[in-house]
Amino acid sequence: MAWRLFLSKTLNLTPPLPNPKILRICEFSTSFLVTKIPKKLRKKHKKPVSARTRPVQPHASTHSRLESILTRDSTFRFLTRTKQFLSKQPQRVLRLDDAGKLHRELGFPRGRKVLKSIQRHPLIFETYRHVDNKMWFGFTDFAEELLQEESSIMDAMEIDRVKKVRKLLMMSKDKRIPLSTIYHNRLLFGIPEDFRDRVAKYPEYFRIVVENDGKRILELVNWDPTLAVSELERQFVVSEDTVVKAFKFPVKYGKDLGLDENDTRKLNLLNTLPLVSPYSDGWKLDMWSLEAEKYRVGIVHEFLNLTVEKRASIHNIVEFKEEFSLTRRTYEMLKKQPRTFYLAGTEMNWAVFLKDAYNENGALIDKDPQVIFDEKLYNFAQMQQREVFSGIDEK
Repeated sequence: MAWRLFLSKTLNLTPPLPNPKILRICEFSTSFLVTKIPKKLRKKHKKPVSARTRPVQPHASTHSRLESILTRDSTFRFLTRTKQFLSKQPQRVLRLDDAGKLHRELGFPRGRKVLKSIQRHPLIFETYRHVDNKMWFGFTDFAEELLQEESSIMDAMEIDRVKKVRKLLMMSKDKRIPLSTIYHNRLLFGIPEDFRDRVAKYPEYFRIVVENDGKRILELVNWDPTLAVSELERQFVVSEDTVVKAFKFPVKYGKDLGLDENDTRKLNLLNTLPLVSPYSDGWKLDMWSLEAEKYRVGIVHEFLNLTVEKRASIHNIVEFKEEFSLTRRTYEMLKKQPRTFYLAGTEMNWAVFLKDAYNENGALIDKDPQVIFDEKLYNFAQMQQREVFSGIDEK
């Protein structure tokens, strides 16, 4: 027993107490340690390519100036949509709380504050507190003067716009187009907001018919042969070679013919002409025949010539699909004519330009008064108040 007592005293069999210094160290957080790969070092995953993001033109064929026009449209979407929406409101003002719910109508990103978009254009829009203690916004005095100038342009160009609508009706299958279709695309042709009221001034040209479902249709009253001449036909009289080279309708033939390049070109030229007039009854042709394709190409060409900027988006063209007998293959049809049409944007959201209407710098050769006004409006929309005052002082 003695040796057991001796061992228990000499050997400390109880577990040692923890060192308090070590405990203090363990109390510190280890969150400073790098447990994740830094964002800049992470492997970047490419977004899947789709028709929504895939550009129409390959990089080598891109016309940067024409593509930039679509970028400009996106930049000023809030300006153009809000200008149109606000102009139709009583007193041309809108409560800020209500405006925040109208992201689609006013053209600002969903989930964003409308006030930020308003503040980007201090020369055009202004906010104020009403007697109801609510914030409202409307046009500045400077913008009101611009709107008056635009109204004067609309009045001066009324006869030209009437002519455009008459030509649209003459191109249509049944010589009638819903009023709503023309109204939705009015900016494309420089047509004023109140054109539905102005139509009544021209009973010798137009007739409004109300269908059973309440839809109002604009019908052509009289056919004018002097208007039934397309821009292509006018160009053909001036320069036949220019029109011949503008389009290409390749002939399908077997390789066993052994045609050289020159013979192939001559054979294709036989198919290029004559083009089918967009003012003819081309809609009666076999839908998938070569003649029908020529007719549809002519329709789109004349349609673009009637626009103020010689361009249109897929959304504009689709709205006239029934009236102009266009098919679902319009995109593919236009891509086959790169000498005349330039397709910009993405495969799902594209726009088509008349190449001959633009110079090498991507500017319109002949500018409609409405286009000149819009460009001036865009310039003012980018300015701050002090920039205008400094410009006046310099003068």
